[in-house]
Amino acid sequence: QVQLVESGGGLVQPGGSLRLSCAASGSTSSIYAMSWYRQAPGKQRELVAVAIRGGNTNYADFVQGRFIMSEDNAKNTVFLQMNSLKPEDTAVYYCNGAPPFEAYWGQGTQVTVSE
Repeated sequence: QVQLVESGGGLVQPGGSLRLSCAASGSTSSIYAMSWYRQAPGKQRELVAVAIRGGNTNYADFVQGRFIMSEDNAKNTVFLQMNSLKPEDTAVYYCNGAPPFEAYWGQGTQVTVSE
């Protein structure tokens, strides 16, 4: 089993930055790739970024050039650096494998972009 714990969210003004963290524990060797998702109020969960361990990272068009996903394998942690944040980035952000494992969804971390 794998446990994923997201952190780093908060309230930020438009144009600001946040860095999210996702700490993984348990049988993480079973996860070939990691991903970040987000879910805004009243909307479906959507894919933000996918990183193949030791390989490429792909981003959704709506965050391309603003968000950067990285990982610290020694600490079993992935990060999402979010820059130039917009109000439409407001959502709960989750990490998971790629493709996602239903059992691995955590509580997520709330990101609110507002004046």
